[in-house]
Amino acid sequence: MFSKTRKFLFLLVILALTAAAVSACSTSNSDGVHLAMSPLDQMPMDVQSAPVAVQEAYQFNTANPDIMQDIPCYCGCGSVGHTSNYDCYVSGVDANGSITFDNHALGCSICVDITQDVMRMLQDGKSPQDARAYIDATYSKYGPSNIP
Repeated sequence: MFSKTRKFLFLLVILALTAAAVSACSTSNSDGVHLAMSPLDQMPMDVQSAPVAVQEAYQFNTANPDIMQDIPCYCGCGSVGHTSNYDCYVSGVDANGSITFDNHALGCSICVDITQDVMRMLQDGKSPQDARAYIDATYSKYGPSNIP
């Protein structure tokens, strides 16, 4: 009898650990919100070797131009022609959809922080408009918006 009890307890521990591992690996919140992300292996080597937050920011921006072209940046990059946070990551997309990456965000924590905040808010179920309002309120102290 003792042997059967030990086997049962062992099985319960294994099931509990498996359930915990599955929930820890989930990329969505409890509402099932999944963010579109471009594959990391399609990013330039500078991005692939960057810190994870920077990698994720590039992956998110390139997969979500419709959202990120409406999100401003407040790092002062308007002076180099950027007209949204998206431009900090992407300098162009050709007719075939091939992306020319901008390396600006590799060295700018404000750009990356803005993107990370947008990602977090979308995962929390907020709208892109809510994220824009938050970005404006939070980052406007750093300088003017780069959205004309």
